[in-house]
Amino acid sequence: MQHLLLDGTSPRRPRTPRSRTRTAKGVFAAALATASLVAASVTGAHAADNPYERGPAPTQSSIEASRGSYATSQTSVSSLSVTGFGGGTIYYPTSTADGTFGAVAISPGFTATQSSIAWLGPRLASQGFVVFTIDTNTTADQPASRGRQLLAALDYLTTRSTVRGRIDSTRLGVMGHSMGGGGSLEAAKSRTSLKAAIPLTGWNTDKTWPELRTPTLVVGADGDTVAPVATHSEPFYNTLPGSLDKAYLELRGASHFTPNTSNTTIAKYSVSWLKRFIDDDTRYEQFLCPLPQASLTIAEYRGNCPHTS
Repeated sequence: MQHLLLDGTSPRRPRTPRSRTRTAKGVFAAALATASLVAASVTGAHAADNPYERGPAPTQSSIEASRGSYATSQTSVSSLSVTGFGGGTIYYPTSTADGTFGAVAISPGFTATQSSIAWLGPRLASQGFVVFTIDTNTTADQPASRGRQLLAALDYLTTRSTVRGRIDSTRLGVMGHSMGGGGSLEAAKSRTSLKAAIPLTGWNTDKTWPELRTPTLVVGADGDTVAPVATHSEPFYNTLPGSLDKAYLELRGASHFTPNTSNTTIAKYSVSWLKRFIDDDTRYEQFLCPLPQASLTIAEYRGNCPHTS
């Protein structure tokens, strides 16, 4: 028989510990779901901030490695099938799962062919770029001509090449050795939309570059007698606009021809520069800022920390 209180109502049953446990579990589950949604939102926002990130988070080992995370393929381009430059070799990531990639054209120096810069092809491509090492129309072409040829090569890459569908034509850069390095400055001067330029022991009779608007990494060599840093790389760097993202890397114990063979210091800072400015990948800022210090392979490094867009 149910007992009634004096007011005629039934007495309330006390809440059991099990009821309290269920309530606590419900609150915890709701909090967990909210946290998951917030985390997903942050991750999505990060991806939206930079849709161009390619490859895993970088480490000192990954930027110094002879190969990055992407398997690569290559295809030859005959000089007979192009205009404005002498053909070359395209290196590119084999997989298309990550979408399109930024692209870089690289010119050799005076009297040289693409074989002198070939090591950069697979090394950079395996980090997530389409790379075009070119031959020039003649091996005696001067820097201004090499600059035009680098641009012609980029135009071919993005409009006619067999890998054009793999390339984001808004994210392009140039590199070059010696007169090809001088050519990379000429190309950046002519086409301000380029995202990165890297002259390697560059040579040019034009020593001043206040017109450049492209983030530029100037690489010199302390033992260069063909394009001594005092009359080439240093004035190139010193005359770049102060507001520009720029850096000067002087290799220690190196010669004018050091960029012609595999070099870890050149590769690690080239990869970091191209990733930061072609891919807008701020994960690589850690290798550029704070500025690298002098070491067994670096005689001097100058520059500014990358501006955050």
